[in-house]
Amino acid sequence: MLIFLAKRAFFMIVTMLAVSLLVFLLLEVNGASVAVKVLGPYSSEEQRQLWLEAHGYFAPWYERYLAWLGRMASGEFGDSLRFKTPVADVLWPRLENTAILAAFVFLIMVPVSVVLGVLAGMREGSATDRSISVLSIVTTSIPEFASATFLSFLFVLVLKWLPGTSGMNQGFDILQLVMPVAVLVLYDFGYVTRMMRASMAEVMQSPYIRTAVLKGIPYRRVILRHALRNALIAPFTVIVLQINWLLSGVIVVEAFFGYKGFGALLLEASLNQDIYLIQACAMVSVFVAVATQTIADVGYTYLNPRIRFT
Repeated sequence: MLIFLAKRAFFMIVTMLAVSLLVFLLLEVNGASVAVKVLGPYSSEEQRQLWLEAHGYFAPWYERYLAWLGRMASGEFGDSLRFKTPVADVLWPRLENTAILAAFVFLIMVPVSVVLGVLAGMREGSATDRSISVLSIVTTSIPEFASATFLSFLFVLVLKWLPGTSGMNQGFDILQLVMPVAVLVLYDFGYVTRMMRASMAEVMQSPYIRTAVLKGIPYRRVILRHALRNALIAPFTVIVLQINWLLSGVIVVEAFFGYKGFGALLLEASLNQDIYLIQACAMVSVFVAVATQTIADVGYTYLNPRIRFT
């Protein structure tokens, strides 16, 4: 186990270093471009040269990369050009907001997806299976902006049950989370449900399940103690990897409802060419992606005892 975790940690570090080098080469290696973004397009050439010299941009690129990497590792991301404040002061609150949104989505999406997938897989080809499959396909096929528009029209304009924005300007308000959470659950649960349904249907055709049923073991016990664990093996990886999507793939939803999260921050940084904020967002996204992949690998080995840590 320790050897496996050490290998995964080494893989995480190598991946992070490779991506950090790409980010540096794309955004930092051209010092003149950075100077224009920081000082503005109307700055003089002399001002740019003085700024480059003051910030060490005339040093060899590898020295600059090592210094930049050290700042990234210590959380010193620089100052945001858009917000005129240290990047960390903007980044961490936005990450917290997206984490809250993702937590609510997971608390609803995972149980719903697992239950519906199990019900459909248990009765493959039945009316229940076809109904759940059609529902999953339809909801997944509707883009987030379309479902957000429809739900806003229904619950905000017509019924007037919910607020139309989720800016949390007056502090945390659970009602303001209902709309973005509903849109994300509607869009994502169908994909996980279909994965769970396919895995459950395959497990139900396994010889050991048939043997257990023929032995007279109660059907509920067969499902809960024998079929469900094996059926969760493939969907588990998919479920964990949804964290990546909920981190930076919810730009449309956060922008639509005015939710101050990580996705909206990434969009705003890109539109304003906030180079230091873009760098920080990119590195955080990579770290979360690599970390969730490691969690998925570890969980996969526990769910499937036939796989050993190698």
